[in-house]
Amino acid sequence: MIKILIVEDEKPISDLIALNLGAQGYSCTQVYDGMEAANLLENNTYDLVLLDIMLPNVDGYELLEYIKPLNMPVIFITAKAALDDRVKGLTLGAEDYIVKPFQVVELLARVGVVLRRYNKASSELSFKNIKINTEAKTATRDGVPLDLTPKELELLALLIRNVNITLFRENIYETIWDSEYSGDTRTLDLHIQRLRKKTGLGKCLKTVYGAGYRLEDSQ
Repeated sequence: MIKILIVEDEKPISDLIALNLGAQGYSCTQVYDGMEAANLLENNTYDLVLLDIMLPNVDGYELLEYIKPLNMPVIFITAKAALDDRVKGLTLGAEDYIVKPFQVVELLARVGVVLRRYNKASSELSFKNIKINTEAKTATRDGVPLDLTPKELELLALLIRNVNITLFRENIYETIWDSEYSGDTRTLDLHIQRLRKKTGLGKCLKTVYGAGYRLEDSQ
């Protein structure tokens, strides 16, 4: 199981992160100040550290210097939104930099990207009778290969990674097509329509009007 250390002094934000990562099958440990985190890191190994910058006792920049020799990837999650802060965080060695407030889907997507970069994320995904191998770029339904385009496969994987979470159209589009969302929904809507037909997930793949889409597990 992937182990993630959350170093965040605002408990509601820490709880929100842990709740959503836990729902994706990650094992989360929460700490609320830099010194406590350093003490844990002395005796424990984590696959990823989510790190606030403004922390009691030891700040995030100092803690990052401590973490770097341990070869654990770090994502900064902070209210410090200035360009200089972003540049500093990435230059010091963070894998990514997320500014509060953030969308949960963005956090999950960026966590997944970093874990895959370090070869720590599972390449096997499943939902009901659908199985995906993201490394082999294949998908099956009841063991029968699905004829999906590369973008349809990426979209299905994103939905499965975020079961029961509403994904906003702009976040989906920017994640899958890697370009800024212009407000035109036709491309995304067409891919969703094709996925419903090809996978048989029509009843589970819900349209959230005015927002986006959600893959629901009713069980």
